[in-house]
Amino acid sequence: MHTVRIAVVGGGLSGLYAAYLLERQGITDYVLLEGREVLGGRIASIDATGQAVTHTTANTDGIDRFDLGPTWFWPGYQRELDRLVEALGLERFEQFEEGDMVVERSPEEPPMRMRGYVNSPVSMRLVGGMGSLIEALRDTLAPANIITGHTVRRLRKHDRHIELESEDAAGHISAWHAEHVLLALPPRLVESTLVFEPALPASLARQWRETATWMAPQAKYVAIYDTPFWREQGLSGEGRSARGPLGEIHDASMLGGSAALFGFLGVPARVRSTVCDEVLRTHCRAQLVRMFGPLAATPKAESIKDWAQDPFTATTVDLNATPQHALAPSTKATSGPWQGCLTGIASEWSPQFSGYLAGAVEAAGLGVKAWAERAAAPALNPSKR
Repeated sequence: MHTVRIAVVGGGLSGLYAAYLLERQGITDYVLLEGREVLGGRIASIDATGQAVTHTTANTDGIDRFDLGPTWFWPGYQRELDRLVEALGLERFEQFEEGDMVVERSPEEPPMRMRGYVNSPVSMRLVGGMGSLIEALRDTLAPANIITGHTVRRLRKHDRHIELESEDAAGHISAWHAEHVLLALPPRLVESTLVFEPALPASLARQWRETATWMAPQAKYVAIYDTPFWREQGLSGEGRSARGPLGEIHDASMLGGSAALFGFLGVPARVRSTVCDEVLRTHCRAQLVRMFGPLAATPKAESIKDWAQDPFTATTVDLNATPQHALAPSTKATSGPWQGCLTGIASEWSPQFSGYLAGAVEAAGLGVKAWAERAAAPALNPSKR
């Protein structure tokens, strides 16, 4: 049995940022439990050879990393995330948007060029990909407090603590006692995969179950090249297609590194589940050839990440879902045994930026602040002890 003051469930951006904020307040009596063998959650990437990046070591292997999850942030109005990027000393650059875009208006019409447009505010990316944010945060934390490969299965509420049960890949169960639990998993995933004893309030469980998880129904295709040949044609690398399989395409080239294109598959998740990745990749390459020319036929590496098939992100409900940024549900129980000891901090709990990277930062910041204020209250008012 392990005893800690705080347990953080989930090692994506929100969980790591919560741990970062705790340590900045001098709180080191915590544990972060992540079910995957690697940190990052919905932040995932491949290198220039198409191999998955583990984000277990500092980014010393170059800048050629390509995001399979979130790609952009907007410093102009996502101020807390921007301050974090600045504090961690991460380098940023603007999304390439110069030139024409290519559009397939219908399955019957050939692709056509049209004037591109520039996003305002500017979409920004990180050198080394968004995984650099995960690595930089992890490097600020006490390694002994971060435990991967442990999936939390059950939470039991006792009088003065919560007992968590986690399971490793070999099926071994570990138990943890914590005064407070910060849930850094999507609300729907929490409700469907964690057992609460006693049960959560029915209204809260329903809210969490009905909150869509951003990225869960989506899949992303990345094709990596030596050079951004489309730019030589006066193209931005941006595309829209009513024919598919990619509905939306962007330039994913890394500043000073390899070139790349990425797109979101417009094929519904349930349909994708019946088609092997090689067939999907073949159709994606054919589409890039139609839209950007014959040089697109031979990427040096490519990859598909289907988030709907990721058990640490999606549930069976997400196979029929459409991508959407949900309204933030309640972060905690307001009555009953779970009141005051359990807080949701994943991106979907963000009031302003639900589903975005900035949402993970905002929700974690609000959750840690609320816990700190509650923890300090007895000291300020001894009569409440």
